[in-house]
Amino acid sequence: MQVTETLNEGLKREIQIVVPATELDSRLSARLEEMRGQVKLNGFRPGKVPTAHLRRLYGKSAMAEIVQDVLNENARKTLEERGERAAMQPSFELPESEDETVEILSGKRDLAYKMTYEILPAFTLGELSGIKIDRPVAGVTDEEVDTEVNKLARDSSEYSPKEGAAETGDRLTISYVGKIDGEPFEGGADENGMVQIGSGRFIPGFEDQLIGAKVGDERVLNVTFPEDYGSKTLAGKAATFDVVVKEVSSPVAVTVDDEWAKKFGIESLEKLRETIREQMQGQLNVATRTKIKRQLLDQLDERHTFELPPTMVEQEFQNVWNQVTQDLERSGRSFADEETTEDAAKADYRKIAERRVRLGLVLSEIGEKNQIQVTDEEVQKALVDRIRQYPGQEKQVYDFYKENPEALASLRAPIFEEKVVDHLLTLADITDRTVSREELFKDDEEDAKV
Repeated sequence: MQVTETLNEGLKREIQIVVPATELDSRLSARLEEMRGQVKLNGFRPGKVPTAHLRRLYGKSAMAEIVQDVLNENARKTLEERGERAAMQPSFELPESEDETVEILSGKRDLAYKMTYEILPAFTLGELSGIKIDRPVAGVTDEEVDTEVNKLARDSSEYSPKEGAAETGDRLTISYVGKIDGEPFEGGADENGMVQIGSGRFIPGFEDQLIGAKVGDERVLNVTFPEDYGSKTLAGKAATFDVVVKEVSSPVAVTVDDEWAKKFGIESLEKLRETIREQMQGQLNVATRTKIKRQLLDQLDERHTFELPPTMVEQEFQNVWNQVTQDLERSGRSFADEETTEDAAKADYRKIAERRVRLGLVLSEIGEKNQIQVTDEEVQKALVDRIRQYPGQEKQVYDFYKENPEALASLRAPIFEEKVVDHLLTLADITDRTVSREELFKDDEEDAKV
């Protein structure tokens, strides 16, 4: 095999490789010899098929497999010998001429091709011990637990029809038709809609205008869709709803006690309160983790500047951009609605892609230097958690991950990242600060972009 470097520019590499036809033919002969004991052909006893006959029947297909093996082997060997790590899978430029391809597959021509790839940049890790973290901490109050218990009681209440006027807390069955400028709009009608007054689940003002309604009443409700409503065609628009009340029901009083708690499979009311408190605290802890991780990554980003593999950045940008455009399409919004332009948005999200690639490389380097590893058990647990998200499709999901190494690696990567973050937090100077729930959950959208 002859290897010649034809490009060495920044992180980009291009290698010209020539594999002699004699080497390919030798591999083909060995492959055909293996096949002799496996194939069954009419007119021949097992293991007695002439090699020349096998070459005529299977030569080209076997050579195609050999060429693929050679590409992969040479890529691995070349990188090892050069002491380089490819940022992504190398790409190969093979002969385009059909005649050349036929001659190569027939073992009559050398295999000459180009291998191009980008290497991972070499960089020096910045100082990691000087990171300062302001850790916002919020606790769950007894009043908040009471609120959740009462909400659970309301949501689990049974309802009984009533003849009187609807009050806050009552549930109404209604038919309605929504109109804008007197014309019905898509998705704005229902023959048997249910609305609970005071739940806040409908458009602001909708539920309040049903207070005092009785069975058989017809009302016209006047509302305005919020400016940030999911549908662009409805956001900020004034609308009317023609409503007919079919049933009014009031909640049957629930006694919040141990017997009620047992309906949820919990032995006592006190245990139920503890469970609710733990769940609420868990949500707060996740928010705290997000905040401190954002601070940590911001400081890591400030400490590192180096050239990034263009293809990695482009791939990450495309992933981010596809998600952005899909979200806009689903919500019926445009870049103008977001008070920006497509070009400006692309520039912003490309910076986010660059940040993600840079931080990914930094975290990978830190993990490698500190021998941080993800165990098979941890990956298996992540796989089980993922499978549980698809009830009824467990086998298909399991098979997909087992048959796709890249998909399985996507489960390993976030576990590795969190373990590296845990390691860095042991080195950081952390100061706890008590905050309210509202402050803790502020700026969640910005935190989600890290």
